[in-house]
Amino acid sequence: MSGVRFVICGVGHIGRRHAALISRYPGATLVALIDVRQELQPSLAAEFPGVPFFASLEAYLAHGPVADVLTVATPNGLHAPQAVAGLRHGLHVVVEKPLALAQADAETIVQTALQTGRLVFCVMQNRYSPPAAWLKQVVDEGRLGQVYLVQFNCFWNRDARYYKAGGWKGSQELDGGTLFTQFSHFVDLLYWVFGDITNIDARFRDFNHAGLTEFEDSGLVTFDLLRGGSGTLQYSTAVWDRNLESSLTVVAEHGSLKLGGQYMDKVEYCHLRDYTLPPLPPTNPANDYGPYQGSAANHVQVIENVVETVLQRSCATTNAQEGLKVVEIIERIYALR
Repeated sequence: MSGVRFVICGVGHIGRRHAALISRYPGATLVALIDVRQELQPSLAAEFPGVPFFASLEAYLAHGPVADVLTVATPNGLHAPQAVAGLRHGLHVVVEKPLALAQADAETIVQTALQTGRLVFCVMQNRYSPPAAWLKQVVDEGRLGQVYLVQFNCFWNRDARYYKAGGWKGSQELDGGTLFTQFSHFVDLLYWVFGDITNIDARFRDFNHAGLTEFEDSGLVTFDLLRGGSGTLQYSTAVWDRNLESSLTVVAEHGSLKLGGQYMDKVEYCHLRDYTLPPLPPTNPANDYGPYQGSAANHVQVIENVVETVLQRSCATTNAQEGLKVVEIIERIYALR
């Protein structure tokens, strides 16, 4: 065995994706899998032969093989306590979005990481999308001048095929809300590119999820950017049958642009002063969950970044402090519910 050693806590769809990518990545080794659903053990043993299975994080921490990194891919409400347990055990931690469901819990993760000298990585895969990376670059280079308006539209389908009875998805305690589970990486994109927001106002509706979730399926959020300009975030999971779009439109002093497509995976419009849009690398395909789809599947870049950072050859693309900021912004929006 060689490279950075990973243990994965939570082997649902995304956890399994992490496991498959880690097992194939030349600089990484998968040393253990953890899930409370012991019925998964036979299929996991077939897919990842020789990798031991544990029925709880506590059992792994007490008896499991040594690892360098704990990947937390469990229900949202478990992220914070499990991340803290991993850090206190001396492990670096990768946390699937969101970092936590409350600012106070996210702050505990950040403080524990500082106390233990360990690293925390938040999975915010939109940052690896070529259109998003391009947008970040043109904003940082000042090509837009003063930003006037930013508009996020996130219109997805999440129906009974996703919110299955008896599952954690849709519960206030373990899911936390539509912005946490579905669209936190778009809030991250807002913060990463344009900075913090203030003067938030919001309206929430529950159009067709009354029997499926304990929270809203749609929201209209307005805000001002601390750096100047204003914005809106309009989101819904009430779209019939399949995802409609994820888009970002920017109107600024020196031009306008729009990222669009089902997963914000292409530059649909770019008209900037003294600037020609260069060819961008292709965007990875969407995560495919069978009857419904998610955002672009950029997890291999996440794993590469973790390996390179743990080996001190790079730095974290999304650190705990930024993950905390996203939780704080969502909490401020939801304070208006």
